[in-house]
Amino acid sequence: MRPALLNPAFTPINRLKGCGPKLAALIEKLTGGRLLDLWWHRPSGLVDRRYRPTIAEAQPGRICTLEISVEKHFPPRTPRLPYRITVSDATGSLTLVFFNGREDYLLRALPPGETRVISGQIELFDGRAQMTHPDRIGTPAEIAAMAAVEPVYPLTAGLSGRVMSKLVDEAVSRAPVLPEWLDPAYQKRQGWGDWQGALHRLHKPEEAEDLEPFTPWRSRLAYDELLANQLALLLVRRRLKRLTGRPLVGDGRLRDKLDKALPWPLTNAQRQAIAEIAGDMASERRMLRLLQGDVGSGKTMVALYSMLVAVEAGAQAALMAPTEILARQHAETLAPYAEKLGVKLALLTGRDKGKARAALLEQLASGGIDIVIGTHALFQGDVAFHNLGLAVIDEQHRFGVGQRLGLTNKGEGVDMLVMTATPIPRTLSLTAYGDMDVSKLTEKPPGRKPVDTRTVAAERLPEVMEAVARKIETGERVYWVCPLVEESEVSDLAAAAERHAALREKLEARLGAGSIGLVHGQMPAADKDAAMEDFVAGRSKLLVATTVIEVGVDVPEATLIVIEHAERFGLAQLHQLRGRVGRGGKPGSCLLLYYGKLGETSRARLKIIRESDDGFRIAEEDLRLRGAGEVLGTRQSGLPDFRLADLAAHADLLATARDDAKLILERDPTLKTPRGEALRHLLYLFERDAAIQYLQSG
Repeated sequence: MRPALLNPAFTPINRLKGCGPKLAALIEKLTGGRLLDLWWHRPSGLVDRRYRPTIAEAQPGRICTLEISVEKHFPPRTPRLPYRITVSDATGSLTLVFFNGREDYLLRALPPGETRVISGQIELFDGRAQMTHPDRIGTPAEIAAMAAVEPVYPLTAGLSGRVMSKLVDEAVSRAPVLPEWLDPAYQKRQGWGDWQGALHRLHKPEEAEDLEPFTPWRSRLAYDELLANQLALLLVRRRLKRLTGRPLVGDGRLRDKLDKALPWPLTNAQRQAIAEIAGDMASERRMLRLLQGDVGSGKTMVALYSMLVAVEAGAQAALMAPTEILARQHAETLAPYAEKLGVKLALLTGRDKGKARAALLEQLASGGIDIVIGTHALFQGDVAFHNLGLAVIDEQHRFGVGQRLGLTNKGEGVDMLVMTATPIPRTLSLTAYGDMDVSKLTEKPPGRKPVDTRTVAAERLPEVMEAVARKIETGERVYWVCPLVEESEVSDLAAAAERHAALREKLEARLGAGSIGLVHGQMPAADKDAAMEDFVAGRSKLLVATTVIEVGVDVPEATLIVIEHAERFGLAQLHQLRGRVGRGGKPGSCLLLYYGKLGETSRARLKIIRESDDGFRIAEEDLRLRGAGEVLGTRQSGLPDFRLADLAAHADLLATARDDAKLILERDPTLKTPRGEALRHLLYLFERDAAIQYLQSG
């Protein structure tokens, strides 16, 4: 049960004064629909109205607050002209300018002969001072009651800053006093107040520095969020570790045979990872290990060795991939080895129907299949295993926790190995996986050469198209990646659909009908798979795509990738995309097309991607240069979306939160002490309540 003290946090925003259904819908789209969503909606700037000069002293370009006498109104002769009002004080005069100004409103707001206070930016026009659309107008008493410094919030179309400020103000005023969950000594050392005081201060910046991530109030709230994250992860992890596993010890016969069948020896990093996994599988505890490997580091082979441990021990293994095309690719890669070893391997996807599917399921349930590779079809209700011992999950960030557990629930004490080709900086890894055991593949198998990466200005687009055509005429294949699917009014990014049309017009006659394919995330899954299969099979030679091609897809003939608007992509993403080429022995090339003049950060980022082939270094640099919210795109990667913590700025707080969470659970495993009770409030406040149930059940 959620503590009653927290009920205000989950009050719908339409209970706030003046927040009707239309306004509530706009805010919900921007922040979420509860008061706590407004609490976490941080100001992005401020308006300082403390500068109160006379008209003669007012500096152009600064926001100033002036007390003036209203002289005369000059309504425009035609609607196209602005409405002007002359105002003055003892030192001079000023013109107020309103475009599309309504006379009735302006006469009420600024009646001639009256004293008013206005606030806005002064500018010079033909040598005369004017103020266009003052953003505050009122009587001296009204302005005196107004805050001298106002926070500025991120907004959405149809929502004004003044309305947003008012609603956030009211929401924050309803924040309750909660029991203190911080360690008193640590809190004192950091000089932090209570969480409610920190929340109030977050929304009352007085100087530009108050918006920085290192202020005491922001640091306190960031720590609260990170502590909730780490505590929840440890609770989930503790429960998984308590779930009894079963020792799976192989005799090595299949792995020895595989060693002899491989075209080249395993790297040291692969051997190390296999040893760590086999050690976990042999223990009484259930394995939960993350295998991180850069593009082309040989994760699939490590997965095969791990699955063979299970088969040697008399159990079955399953490998789950996020897309059908990836599942098929894994099956095609591993099937020849399985055949040589006498291991029965099968593929199960959503495409399997009727008798064929029924026969496959029967074999799986009777133990006739040793290794099954598939999509999320593997954890559907009618899929039963004879004796599932190991579940391997590929590109695990594409699956929800529920889907992962759905597969491990198909057997007794199933070990889990999760794999990702997205190198994740240590800080991000901690927030997503806590202290999960990690194996890293840091070497490339022999024969893998770095992809030749170059930056090219968009003005050279015709040359790039010509280079693409020449590549294809030599029998090679090319990817062309764009960030968006269709042109939108708000964005000038190259759209995949538009680029596809332009490339067809320019090159199809030369390359042959149907030689230019298109794949993007908004296509139906079947169409997407068909377009990818055409490219894999060589029916299309040039594939225009959005980032859906990013992970795992293996086309050995693809040797060139063109990435348009490279300056807008994350480094980790560029590195992933670049890994799609040069996988078949021939060297790969990557052209990063950029538009306009590059800023300093963009230039630094593209320089790193040109110079480095180390995905882990690239990911760390991306985090440093762009901050965590951008790295990997949090929503796409399944990494938590922090609203108060900035992982690049608060990495030290994350380390402390991890140690604190460990200590808390060692001393008070059921969170029953007074601090433990306060920490339950913290978990609910940051919506990590799923972890609370593990306190009871764990």
